[in-house]
Amino acid sequence: MARRALRGLREGAPRDGTPQRRNLVSDGPGAAESEAFARHFAEHPLHRALGVRLEERREDFARISIAPSAVTQGGVAGGLHGGILAALVDIVMLAALSTVQRPDREPAGTADLNITYLRPALGARIYAEGTVVKRGRQLAMIEVSILDEQDRLCAKGRTLYAFRGS
Repeated sequence: MARRALRGLREGAPRDGTPQRRNLVSDGPGAAESEAFARHFAEHPLHRALGVRLEERREDFARISIAPSAVTQGGVAGGLHGGILAALVDIVMLAALSTVQRPDREPAGTADLNITYLRPALGARIYAEGTVVKRGRQLAMIEVSILDEQDRLCAKGRTLYAFRGS
């Protein structure tokens, strides 16, 4: 599924300074690709099981959210479980990377994932924001921030994603 998410689903929308907590809006260039990605994202079995929602996706950036549930809680002070936070890092990384992925690149998978936990992830909704910071021939680096509803940093992640050949 990750390979399909990365192939040719590029939104290409400009960074226009709109508020970060908006729903994914499909208008302008790349609307059909954005809608296809949003549908694929919503139908992914892991995303459905965890209740992960795609909030925003534009070039080099994606924002997702999750509402804590009996399945996802179990961390410090009743917050989200650390493994769920790590999964959010991986999920938002793919969503951000899919906005800039070239169709001639064959995805190989996550090469490295690092997460630093800073505070319990508490609240009605937790957000993960991923930003592509480097795109090379064989690796891409994505930085991720996990935030609570008050925009307090709960965890910081960094991932490397590998591509085959080239």
